[in-house]
Amino acid sequence: MIEFRSVGKQFADGTRAVSDFSLTIPSHTTTVFVGPSGCGKTTLLRSINRMVDLTEGQILIDDVDISDRNPVQLRRSIGHVMQHAGLLPHRRVIDNVSTPLRLNGVAKADARQRSAQMLATVGLDESMHRRYPSQLSGGQQQRVGVARALVNDPNILLMDEPFSAVDPIVRAELQDEMLRLQEKLKKTIVFVTHDIAEAFAMGDQVVVLKTGGTVAQVGSPTDLLAEPADEFVEEFIGLQRGGRTLQVQELQGRLIIVDQHGRPMGVLE
Repeated sequence: MIEFRSVGKQFADGTRAVSDFSLTIPSHTTTVFVGPSGCGKTTLLRSINRMVDLTEGQILIDDVDISDRNPVQLRRSIGHVMQHAGLLPHRRVIDNVSTPLRLNGVAKADARQRSAQMLATVGLDESMHRRYPSQLSGGQQQRVGVARALVNDPNILLMDEPFSAVDPIVRAELQDEMLRLQEKLKKTIVFVTHDIAEAFAMGDQVVVLKTGGTVAQVGSPTDLLAEPADEFVEEFIGLQRGGRTLQVQELQGRLIIVDQHGRPMGVLE
């Protein structure tokens, strides 16, 4: 469990990123921070592994204050997937994935064996092991990034807009793959996105943020759709524009789901 207690962050230039933020993130679930640019969602995520140190408040992981933890050891115990994968360009795929293991003192052969197993888990076969990041597609690079983040078997996985740099088709594939992995691995995932559709697809718990890290609403996707807290939430999730209003039409003997403009969105089984 991750617990934020009255967390605040003000940067050296006087910018106030987050004020008085409190939240409990249950274990073995996915919590998504979503909101407009500058709302503090990445600051909150990066504060969990002390890439950003707080100005006020506390963060506890399993009732232990992270300020009492060594920052380097804390970061090595938490998986982190970034927007552009963050792979080392001069190292092959297998060595990129094995880096966290080697930093923790695992022998090279064992690290490579465990890395190969994790690459297979994320859907990359042995033909990819000897390639460099520049020889991979964007989607493949992100899969390598996920494998590297998971290879140490961390309890917590931080994902900072991990799929925003790939095209919509690949993005959907990566989302599905991540949902499959989570069903199997049951990690505590904190996921940041600016895309409400992605938040609804990925999150057990969705946290809608306003500027300054102010919480507009916390709940499941169903909660937000059924009972939006205010006009800001309604607008952000698309209810005021009718963006979440769907209808069913019968066409050629099939029930087709269409949006408010009559555009097909799927088939009702």
